[in-house]
Amino acid sequence: MKAFGFLSFGHYARDGRRGLSGRDALHQAIELSVAADDLGVNGAYFRVHHFAPQGASPMPLLSAIAARTKHIEVGTGVIDMRYENPLYLAEEAAALDQIADGRVALGVSRGSPEIAERGWESFGYRDEKDPRGGEMAREKFYRFLEAIEGRPVAHAAPEGQQYPLMVQPGSDLAVFPQSPGLRQRIWWGAGSNYSAELSARDGVNMMSSTLVFETDDRSFGEIQAEQIALYRAAWKEAGHAWTPRVSVSRSIFPLLSAKDRGMYGLEAYSSDQVGRLDMGTATFGRSYAAAPDVLIEQLQADPAIAAADTLLLTIPNQLGFEENLSIISNFAKYVAPELGWIPADQGPVTGYPIQ
Repeated sequence: MKAFGFLSFGHYARDGRRGLSGRDALHQAIELSVAADDLGVNGAYFRVHHFAPQGASPMPLLSAIAARTKHIEVGTGVIDMRYENPLYLAEEAAALDQIADGRVALGVSRGSPEIAERGWESFGYRDEKDPRGGEMAREKFYRFLEAIEGRPVAHAAPEGQQYPLMVQPGSDLAVFPQSPGLRQRIWWGAGSNYSAELSARDGVNMMSSTLVFETDDRSFGEIQAEQIALYRAAWKEAGHAWTPRVSVSRSIFPLLSAKDRGMYGLEAYSSDQVGRLDMGTATFGRSYAAAPDVLIEQLQADPAIAAADTLLLTIPNQLGFEENLSIISNFAKYVAPELGWIPADQGPVTGYPIQ
């Protein structure tokens, strides 16, 4: 690890119920990102879910954060491609990348199980091959990549039908805007060894999920480290001409006060879990909660954290701005430096060289 950021699920209370409102969740996300930028934190990333009181439409939020910050990377973890128009997403992503001056890490994937039954069909999309929408998501992803690469996706209308007359009738058209370098700032959220290796062949960065669809007697960190190794081997075999990045996510709570111990102390007894999810068996990673010196030892022993260039702290955003800033600042001050952290004001994050 040489960089860290926070990953927010964007939870808020339903109308009429106690808790953070949707408006407050958005405004606090902006203010938390600004404060994290001041601390040198490398990234502010947000989950995307539909039909639930959570963050659903990330581009306005990311644009607002990018406009108010200088160094911090803004991104998603992840956008569910089943719900997306790939060409419209390409336009939005390029505009965001321009607003952020390249400080973007846009994570996409097939998505996770959700509240709605085939909710993407209500958005106007149907997968005739895969009832879980996986085939459609993959096809949209490739269409999205073509669009941000500037490849033609339409043809100019004939003279007399084209207004205003700007291009030669019948000529190829790409979407606008185009943002150079955006293609290397796209990530795929991988939950299995297969999807990790496919991400490498596709030439995109990898966000290793908060769970993995591999289970054995090894720890979550060991299984995830193997996934990262397989990704990098596949990347090398594919012969891509640039160095990719890899991120992993963990719930980590530095315990510095009685309040911290009261709120998060029980997380110290957390352990990896195995359960059923989306018609498969998955391993879920443990949480970490301890005094900084103990945390440092525990995290240094996690092979996936050591292998990844970026660590995402999953935060309980529903607890409010002050509590989440405390978690992030305590990690930045007392833990991250001992893990090899390079603050964001020292330059953009780069991936570890692949040998």
